Amino acid sequence: MPRTIVITGASDGIGAAAARQLHEAGERVVVVGRSPEKTRAVAGSLGVDGHVADFAELEQVRALAATLLERYPRIGVLANNAGGIMGRRRLTVDGFEQTFQMNHLAGFLLTNLLLDRLRESGASVIQTASEASRTFARFDIDDLQGERRYSAGAAYGNSKLENLLFTKELHRRFGEQGIQAVAFHPGFIGSAFGGTSRGVYRWFYTSRLTKPLLDSNDVGASRLTWLALGKPGVDWQPGAYYAKNRIRRTAAAADDPALAKRLWDESAAMTGL
Repeated sequence: MPRTIVITGASDGIGAAAARQLHEAGERVVVVGRSPEKTRAVAGSLGVDGHVADFAELEQVRALAATLLERYPRIGVLANNAGGIMGRRRLTVDGFEQTFQMNHLAGFLLTNLLLDRLRESGASVIQTASEASRTFARFDIDDLQGERRYSAGAAYGNSKLENLLFTKELHRRFGEQGIQAVAFHPGFIGSAFGGTSRGVYRWFYTSRLTKPLLDSNDVGASRLTWLALGKPGVDWQPGAYYAKNRIRRTAAAADDPALAKRLWDESAAMTGL
């Protein structure tokens, strides 16, 4: 029987490619994207449901959660894939630094709002992380908003480290209750992903010199698809971080349970949970 698989950030890039791959595999895919036009186009091309939510506004995340709960009695997979690399430091309408909110806080809120449904469904929660969690993070739990020290690269790396901490804490809290959490690095993808950033990130993702080093959206998406179709505990290990479908070592901070718990508590307070 097909499972309902919700993919955020699915109006473009690896999210859209994964939606197509999973649809072709016979799953019931639900596309979530920020752009109404792109989301409608992806959902329409597959003949699946599409929902619009801008993760720069937490009220839209809450509305999305309410819609998903109303429409889907079971959710077999939640793929928290939305996010991006931003430029200069900006605050969202909610008052949070945009990279932190869009890459971590919004997905944290969505997952928690769907928590009971995910538990009832025995769901997998898949987090799109990145090797930037090791190479660019300058993580300071007392400066989650980048008020003391900010760069676009560090903000992105920090948010990807937060994805790993969230995954591990989600597994610790709810793994025995039926939620199987996992994170993965999709690879360095040749898309418009880094186009809104500055400095080395923008150069790496847009330069013709680096193009041979980048994977396609289909390749990156296949790593999400592998986890979504796989059986937790058999094909992949819950609570782990994967790259190229193999367990990957994380930065030391990602394995700190006290840090993961504090990030969860801070995020819950920020989102009013």
